[in-house]
Amino acid sequence: MDSPEVTFTLAYLVFAVCFVFTPTEFYSAGLTVQNLLSGWLGSEDAAFVPYHLRRTAATLLCHSLLPLGYYVGMCFAASEKQLYSPSQAPEAWQLFLMLAVTLPTITCTLIYYWSRDQWAHHPLARTLALYALPQSGWRAVASSVNTEFRRIDKFATGAPGARVIVTDTWVMKVTTYCVYVAQQQDVQLTVTESQQHELSPDSNLPVQLLTIRVASTSPAVRAFDIRLNSTEYGELCEKLRAPIRRAANVVIHQSLGDLFLETFASLVEVNPAYSVPSSQELEACIGCMQTRASVKLVKMCQEVAEGECQQCYCRPMWCLTCMGKWFASRQDPQHPDTWLASRVPCPTCRARFCILDVCTVR
Repeated sequence: MDSPEVTFTLAYLVFAVCFVFTPTEFYSAGLTVQNLLSGWLGSEDAAFVPYHLRRTAATLLCHSLLPLGYYVGMCFAASEKQLYSPSQAPEAWQLFLMLAVTLPTITCTLIYYWSRDQWAHHPLARTLALYALPQSGWRAVASSVNTEFRRIDKFATGAPGARVIVTDTWVMKVTTYCVYVAQQQDVQLTVTESQQHELSPDSNLPVQLLTIRVASTSPAVRAFDIRLNSTEYGELCEKLRAPIRRAANVVIHQSLGDLFLETFASLVEVNPAYSVPSSQELEACIGCMQTRASVKLVKMCQEVAEGECQQCYCRPMWCLTCMGKWFASRQDPQHPDTWLASRVPCPTCRARFCILDVCTVR
């Protein structure tokens, strides 16, 4: 392949991936379907349901045109292949062009079907129709959703491609191609999974992500999963009418302190262990007096004479949990992103140490 062809292919591939899985930089630059077609889509705040009826259709169409856009670009990047004249193009490119034209054609047919009877066949409209009273239609339900979405007391979180919205009556998940809707009084919510990350993508903070299954009592309403930060779990519970069940193996850390202790423990576990002399007997932790001492401060981050950390000569007197609580208590609550890299004094001798210096005993 010639260099212009390779360059264009790589550049278009990056653009297509970023256009479909939109990163923050594309949102900032306005390279999104919502921004490019904002005049036709209207305002989400003014009319939530009509906005997403049009948005999902427009997004599907724009994304289906990406292969055709690549073919048109290659007509200029690889002009020697004569792609601008399909009859003279190589057979592989003729097949690609056929697929590139077929995909938006099928998409346009589907969108036309959705838009008939004022979008009555759209998946979102059909879902709302399941909640309509016999004497009314899905538009009455849509009007209720629009009204509740405009209220400032709704719960909303998540990235643009997986937003979670909870109003007084509805639980909704907004994705790139679909909007899931369920009525609060008809749903059962279950925390099915929790994932602990030592650092979140947006900050140097530990984060726990919860996966909650939203299942309607009506078999016609498709169940869906929502994901949110555990620190937002309490706010979500306040907005929901139904209780959230929890799988037996799921532990939820709703505060930053809980998340830090979990991360602190996981980091200490990978540090080298400290071997207690056979003549030394471990006593109860002087912090909680409930468990035996399980950690010893040993300078491991640098050489003994280097850095800010100091050698601690205290015998093991603290358990891992109490040491983690002591470490967290010495931090600035206004700057939690600095906690993991900070140094604190030993609770007994005041020798400064960091997380790398906390060793489990054996």
